[in-house]
Amino acid sequence: MKILVINAGSSSIKFQLFEMPEVRVAAKGMVERIGESEAALSYTAGEQSLQRKVEAHDHQQAMSVILQVLTDARIGAVKDIREIKAVGHRVVHGGEEFTGSVKIDDAVLKSVERFADLAPLHNPPNLTGIRAAQKALPHALQAACFDTAFHSSIPQTAYLYGLPYEIYETYRVRRYGFHGTSHRYVARRAAELMGRDKYDVNLITCHLGNGCSITAVKNGKSVDTSMGMTPLEGVVMGTRCGDIDPAIVFYLADKGYSLEQLNDMFNKKSGLLGISGISNDMRNLIEHARQGHQRAQLAIDIFCYRIKKYIGAYTAVLGTLDGVIFTGGIGENNAMIRRQIVADLPHLGIEIDAARNEANKPRERLISSERSRAAVYVIPTNEEAAIAADTYRLIQE
Repeated sequence: MKILVINAGSSSIKFQLFEMPEVRVAAKGMVERIGESEAALSYTAGEQSLQRKVEAHDHQQAMSVILQVLTDARIGAVKDIREIKAVGHRVVHGGEEFTGSVKIDDAVLKSVERFADLAPLHNPPNLTGIRAAQKALPHALQAACFDTAFHSSIPQTAYLYGLPYEIYETYRVRRYGFHGTSHRYVARRAAELMGRDKYDVNLITCHLGNGCSITAVKNGKSVDTSMGMTPLEGVVMGTRCGDIDPAIVFYLADKGYSLEQLNDMFNKKSGLLGISGISNDMRNLIEHARQGHQRAQLAIDIFCYRIKKYIGAYTAVLGTLDGVIFTGGIGENNAMIRRQIVADLPHLGIEIDAARNEANKPRERLISSERSRAAVYVIPTNEEAAIAADTYRLIQE
């Protein structure tokens, strides 16, 4: 069975076509710069690949481009679009309503639209992608897979803020968490690698990329996570500030900063970029730090220190720690950052083996030392495969 996985952004649609239940990628690609004159398609199917400019004035036209290339006689992955039996959509925010992936109907669409207030940069384009797929593939089951769903098991003690309770009751201001599909995937995969049931592991999963989040997984379920009501809270990220004293907002507002300027600063000009003054890319910062750039080194040190603090805190929350998982662009690919994060943590039962950590292959591997009480793994995330698996399960129901 062929299942198409869609991740629609404001100006792009990423896609992967899966052969299920094998979870084999038959084709993948992206249409980017939707709505611009320079819209482009990148596509790979087996040994075939292409990049070209396309006409994509809106998401509906971009979806047509995707289906045309998937059915192309020379490089396509299907002969007829009716072979695509279902479409799984990444949806960022499901509020408190969705605790797992669901079949999309009118009620689900209304909920996704309602939660746009909580994720204004993500839910609207996610919704646009769903509607484009519904129109282009009316025969296919459409499924919504929510980034927030895995964190729906977090208890009130972890998700409520110290605000008047009526703020939560009226506006649903609380911790929701993000990257849930990634955290769930690597937690489940870690359980497999450890030979344990998925509900028989206590883990700390570290999704480290331009956006970063740390999750405490107790008995296979998320019980706390670093991102909050929005993806701004938590550790220092590429351009996001992470945890700060909320009074800083009032202080800077009193100095003349507008809410728009503060929002832009905290989300787009802070984090690694703001501290270093040169880049939000960890690879660039490491190179500059080697050349003696002090603020680049400072940005790296702060990044690792904040993650170390979360690991310590979540170890206390879990009580017994079975494993620490690194994933995401930085987590999977940067041995130096992993080493610095877990340095001086043997007292928590966390110790890595230098050779295992430095090795590039296999990409999925154990990197803890023989002395480490907790297993430490590098596990490449695969959110698309998780979405495909959820969608396949829903179509069987």
